[in-house]
Amino acid sequence: MAETRTPVEVVARAARATDLADLDAGVADCFACPRLVDWREEVARTKRAAFRDQEYWGRPVPGLGDPAARIAILGLAPAAHGGNRTGRIFTGDRSGDVLFAALHRAGLANQPTSVAADDGLALRETRIFAAVRCAPPDNKPTPGERDTCAPWLHREVELIRPTLRVVVALGAFAWAAWWPALRAGYGVPPPSPRPSFGHGAHWSGTAGPELLGCYHVSQQNTFTGRLTPEMLDDVFARAKLLAGVD
Repeated sequence: MAETRTPVEVVARAARATDLADLDAGVADCFACPRLVDWREEVARTKRAAFRDQEYWGRPVPGLGDPAARIAILGLAPAAHGGNRTGRIFTGDRSGDVLFAALHRAGLANQPTSVAADDGLALRETRIFAAVRCAPPDNKPTPGERDTCAPWLHREVELIRPTLRVVVALGAFAWAAWWPALRAGYGVPPPSPRPSFGHGAHWSGTAGPELLGCYHVSQQNTFTGRLTPEMLDDVFARAKLLAGVD
């Protein structure tokens, strides 16, 4: 498969993806953002000491989960030594430890841990993806990188649109990334003014899925107690109720 190397090629490749497997293959072959390509590959070469014997994925990270998901979890980007190492979103880092433990408590994951792409993890009624598919330096994509990557997210939303009922946005970046995805996937203009992000924020429009805000599962939030397991449990309980998931 030809590599995707320009923003125009990203738009074209995402648009012609026929299903999630095809889209995921396109995502993994994207080289459209030079700064992100350099960073993800540098991290994969130099590695973290704890993982020096492992081969890093070092590529964009596709979405994960049920192709008929009723709940979607939208994050910011893969972690340099998490998804960028394992090739699976939120897998192999502290944020993933918190997220998948909560999904397991909610009955949306078959196990509470996610350590490697072949560890047997399966999600129920849930799909996880990120607004930016490459690990960015300092976890901060530029606006241009966000916009270049957006067609992957927009097409993924289109592909799961028939079943999607609720989107949980992890953090303000994901919350902001949802509005263009709403327009692209549903033909719905974003509300004006756009609702502010906050933990527990809830937006419901006349078309498209419900949107819930949740503080990101970053160590900065979980280690300081800004986001607790009980707060996560409340968000996923609400998402299940809104989505009609038992």
